[in-house]
This record gives sequence, structure tokens and C-alpha cells, in this order.
Amino acid sequence: MNSKYEIILYWSEDDQACVAEVPELPGCMAHGDSRESALASVNEAITLWMAAAEELGRAVPTPKGRCLA
Repeated sequence: MNSKYEIILYWSEDDQACVAEVPELPGCMAHGDSRESALASVNEAITLWMAAAEELGRAVPTPKGRCLA
């Protein structure tokens, strides 16, 4: 895992997939067939979100969540 941001995992009946959302990074989310797959995908999405924010000159929020790892 590459961040200390809070990640919310849930099953989406509509998408038939596990969804991972990062509330502190607007629009940052990913999905997968399993929790593990969704987490791996969302960690890639976090990296891409941060790179895009930095490229656009936007601030990257400091993580507020609690990291259990």
C-alpha cells in the first residue's frame, strides 16, 4: 500500500464489483473482482491522482485517516 489515505471498500451490485473509494481525493476510486484487486487498483489510482494534481499545480491533501498498517 502506498498511502495513508482512508479507503472505503464496498460491493456494488450495479457493477458486480468491489469498489474502493478515497474520500480525501475527489474522484479517486477503482474497482476489482475482489477486495485485494480493488485495493491494488486504488493504490495505482492514488499515485496517478497525486501525479495529475502536482502536474496541474493543485495541492495534494495531507492524509487525515488512521493507518492500521
